[in-house]
Amino acid sequence: MFGICNLAIVPLRFEPSDKSEQVSQLLFGEHFRIIEQKPKWIYIELAYDGYKGWINNKQFQTISEEHFDILNTISNVLSADLIEYISTPNNQLIPIPLGSSLSFLDNDDINDSKFSFDGLKVCGIKDKSELIKTAFMYLNAPYLWGGKSPFGIDCSGFTQMVYKLNGYQLLRDASEQANQGDPLSFIEESEPGDLAFFDNEEGHIIHVGIMMENNYIIHASGKVRIDRLDHLGIYNVDTGRHTHKLRVIKKII
Repeated sequence: MFGICNLAIVPLRFEPSDKSEQVSQLLFGEHFRIIEQKPKWIYIELAYDGYKGWINNKQFQTISEEHFDILNTISNVLSADLIEYISTPNNQLIPIPLGSSLSFLDNDDINDSKFSFDGLKVCGIKDKSELIKTAFMYLNAPYLWGGKSPFGIDCSGFTQMVYKLNGYQLLRDASEQANQGDPLSFIEESEPGDLAFFDNEEGHIIHVGIMMENNYIIHASGKVRIDRLDHLGIYNVDTGRHTHKLRVIKKII
């Protein structure tokens, strides 16, 4: 079976329980494969990045395998403003966040709820220089473990969504993203839009941010913020200390 998210934001959980950890989120229009079903929950795999988790079975719309395959082949069309609205035939409004997927709206067979959208859209591959402009749209968004929206986002959700809005695909977790792209030898080789990764004492990648000009970095830590980066790591300009230990900088584009 297959499904599509027909609500603004749906939590993707580690276990089939409302009390379970949120590991990620589905934004409006994201489609997925259903792997397992329980009375109140379904275990799914997102088509975009292969991420898996549990969602409540009242928070999605079923689609056919044919429609799932269609959505896999058409270009991503995403909402391009912090918050937009989907309209229903009876003039109800559904608020949707930046980066929601709108590709299915033009297919009447998939869009059986007859949703309509008149807001800002973005599609296609953008120049690398656009990444920082997009990142600024999330500035001051509160940190939320598993979050993917301007109303709550984690470090790898932030980098994934910024890249997605510009037509580039990243995996979901920082440790997965660290396996993409080509490593750079020095900070000085980096360009705005490159990704910087940070590890813990055990050597596990636990954080990621987006490089800016002049050794600044924009990243989600407490909120989406801008800090300095040196060879030791991120230097928090508010606390006056290093907060994350630099492991590697990678060029994705």
